[in-house]
Amino acid sequence: MIFLTDGNKRIAASCFLYFLDKNNMLYKNNFPIIDSSALFALTILIAESKPEEMDIMKQIVISVLNK
Repeated sequence: MIFLTDGNKRIAASCFLYFLDKNNMLYKNNFPIIDSSALFALTILIAESKPEEMDIMKQIVISVLNK
């Protein structure tokens, strides 16, 4: 068994990307909805955010995905 210390947000960020990919939310008409560097920045922003900033992070993600 492997124990990860202080990695919950990084795991959640990876799951976020996996979820977007599996639900076909990363591409629209075969074009990425956001480029790789923006997606990376968004993922890091989520991973580094504080729990009390959760609602703000949700609004940012929804805004980016709905553009």
